Amino acid sequence: MSIILDTSIWIEYFKGNVNYFDTCQQLIEKGEITTIGLIFAELLQGARSKREVEMLKAYYELTPKVEISHLCILAGEYSQKEKLISKGIGLIDACIITATIASNSKLWTLDKKISGFLKSEYLF
Repeated sequence: MSIILDTSIWIEYFKGNVNYFDTCQQLIEKGEITTIGLIFAELLQGARSKREVEMLKAYYELTPKVEISHLCILAGEYSQKEKLISKGIGLIDACIITATIASNSKLWTLDKKISGFLKSEYLF
């Protein structure tokens, strides 16, 4: 089973936070991490320098991707069905949730709304 690191975990990893760095590094080295483009899009949105942008793009290229056709449309439908917007879960997070479930992965997140919604079988 693969593990998707949510944006919040990647941020802690890149900051070198000891509570996350070693575990993330081990998972990366074992090839257990996958991602979706929207997670790195969020990271790129917050990049503060050209150096950070290049580093994020390099990590994105090296990280295996969860490939789901029409992910945003599927997430929109799932969000509507589960009434995620009324739970404070927006479309990007709905895409992350949908990708996690559809790929039978686990999600490692610090987002309390996501972790409160997802079943424990999908949480790392």
